[in-house]
Amino acid sequence: MSVRKRTWKTSKGEAREAWIVDYVDQAGNRCIQTFERKKEADAYHATVRVEVSEGTHTPRSRSVTVREAGEAWHAACERNGLERSSLTQYRDHLDLHIYPYLGAVKLSDLSAPMVRDFSDKLLDGKPAPGTTEEKKRSPALVKKVVSSLGSLLADAQERGAINQNVVRVLSARRKRGQSKKAERRQRGKLKVGIDIPAPAEIRQLIASLEGRWRPLLLTAIFTGLRASELRGLRWVDVDLQKSELHVRQRADIYNEIGMPKSESGERTVPMPPILTNTLREWKLKCPRRDTGEKDETGEPIKALEFVFPNGSGNIESLSNILQRGLQPAMIAAGVTVPAVDAEGNPTVEAKYTGMHSLRHFYASWCINRRAEGGLELPLKVVSGRLGHSTIAMTADTYGHLFPRGDDGAELEAAERQLLSAT
Repeated sequence: MSVRKRTWKTSKGEAREAWIVDYVDQAGNRCIQTFERKKEADAYHATVRVEVSEGTHTPRSRSVTVREAGEAWHAACERNGLERSSLTQYRDHLDLHIYPYLGAVKLSDLSAPMVRDFSDKLLDGKPAPGTTEEKKRSPALVKKVVSSLGSLLADAQERGAINQNVVRVLSARRKRGQSKKAERRQRGKLKVGIDIPAPAEIRQLIASLEGRWRPLLLTAIFTGLRASELRGLRWVDVDLQKSELHVRQRADIYNEIGMPKSESGERTVPMPPILTNTLREWKLKCPRRDTGEKDETGEPIKALEFVFPNGSGNIESLSNILQRGLQPAMIAAGVTVPAVDAEGNPTVEAKYTGMHSLRHFYASWCINRRAEGGLELPLKVVSGRLGHSTIAMTADTYGHLFPRGDDGAELEAAERQLLSAT
């Protein structure tokens, strides 16, 4: 393994020089890499010496591109049985964001500064090479795309295609505490009356709920289940005698059944009397699913399966729940904000348009003081009820809602006790 200088003259007689790193890789193949400066050649020489000794070196000439590595990673995800929604998201990350900017780059040339530049271009909306379209991506999307790039490189590293994962290197260099604080500042805290329905708004909503959407929305309000968990909930997982339900599966956006989002997602959630009674009544008229079998008279046999199915007893779509259930219910309850219709006329629309707002309310209800109509549960219990993978996730999202021990009446009572003791 050596670094040597090469000189030559062009056809016009001009003198040229370059620095060559000449070495044999771990497989016994001779490799040559050329550099303009000796400093670059020496740095490459030092890196290669370590990689060859460790058996992890991949010569640039045999290095695959980001696109080739991306296809191999996505194929591995398919073989590992990832949900279709995850596969679709990863495919979008590759085709819409990663390939246009980095697809032709060889893995051996990819560096931490290149990844940082890629991230900045996505945030700033700078067009990809060979295109003119300028489109800014949100910080949340960029974070997910870079995470997918990191997973792609981790897969390539396991295959021996690269020595190090530059996305992980970049992440390690950053101060994680500062990064999380910056993300929280950008995202902002969830606010009651803006992101979280206020108790008065929930009372209005409950008072106006009727028909097939009443049991579903009440379950969302009083259990905090995710929309996917509500759509996948089965009657065998609802114990009306014990007034509790068990989250054991979920339905994705393609109406395919899968496991909960995490191990903690599989949980038991207690139900208040209003919900237990509502579900007991709903069970009598809940649409039944065709089992594909027939009885002695030739009639199709139908059975209860999903708690909140469509009219045929099958999994209800999320769009129907939002557009025919939640949003009309919000408008009927008067929980609205001013809007303008397609013709420019003033109108109103639902103040909260997503099911996650009801999950946020449930979290706040679990946290609020009993004197304020809440359950006043400790952080660990709230995290368990919500099915979060870590307590830290619950604290980051809802920590500011927990009552402070030195607020108002508590501070006054502590002061009186201290002064009376003296």
